[in-house]
Amino acid sequence: MTKDLNETARERTPWGRIARDGLWDNNVVLAQMLALCPLLAVTGTATNGLGLGLASLVVMVASGLLVSSLRGLITPQVRIPVFVLIIATLVTLVDLAMNAWLHDLHKVLGLFIPLIVTNCAILGRAESFASRNRIAPAVFDGLMMGVGFTLVLVTLGAMRELIGSGTLFANASLLLGEAMGFLEVTLIPDYRGFLLMILPPGGFLALGFLLAGQRLLKRLPNIKRRAQSASLASPG
Repeated sequence: MTKDLNETARERTPWGRIARDGLWDNNVVLAQMLALCPLLAVTGTATNGLGLGLASLVVMVASGLLVSSLRGLITPQVRIPVFVLIIATLVTLVDLAMNAWLHDLHKVLGLFIPLIVTNCAILGRAESFASRNRIAPAVFDGLMMGVGFTLVLVTLGAMRELIGSGTLFANASLLLGEAMGFLEVTLIPDYRGFLLMILPPGGFLALGFLLAGQRLLKRLPNIKRRAQSASLASPG
């Protein structure tokens, strides 16, 4: 009986929906417009965006795991303080680990690693999803939300770095270790750079173009359907 119930629950878990929400429809940045402060501050290069994204991903996955595991023990009256305590503890561990093993990247990202605690998306997913679902969906939701956030960070950093200095993943070997040296690419040799894109105003410009592109892509199916309907309705 228990086995049948577990199998039924597993079949009903909308894994595809969870993945689509995290990566696209309910993306932390593109849909929820959260975590914009660290997003704009650290994405001067794709390397910095990747570092902060991976740190946030670890916290999202671990918080989903812990909150879902403890949801039966956490009373509704104290759930928010407990969630914040769990997230703060995880961020502290990530901060110490990066300081120990990725010290150069830790120096670049600086204050924005501890500020992951204030990322409303992490607390929001703990409250709205992890505290109401089993461990496996909660971990998968944290993974997809973290991957979606990381992809936006890397994309924004790559846009700004490419236009600003003509490179991609500059100093990846110094910040992420020698094994990541293969990521370093100079796409425009002898490029003098476009300083505005590396500065904070460039972050706002790049984010605006990224949001506009996402909105356009989401509207394309409707535009195509309207065009097809118009062509079918026209005489001849």
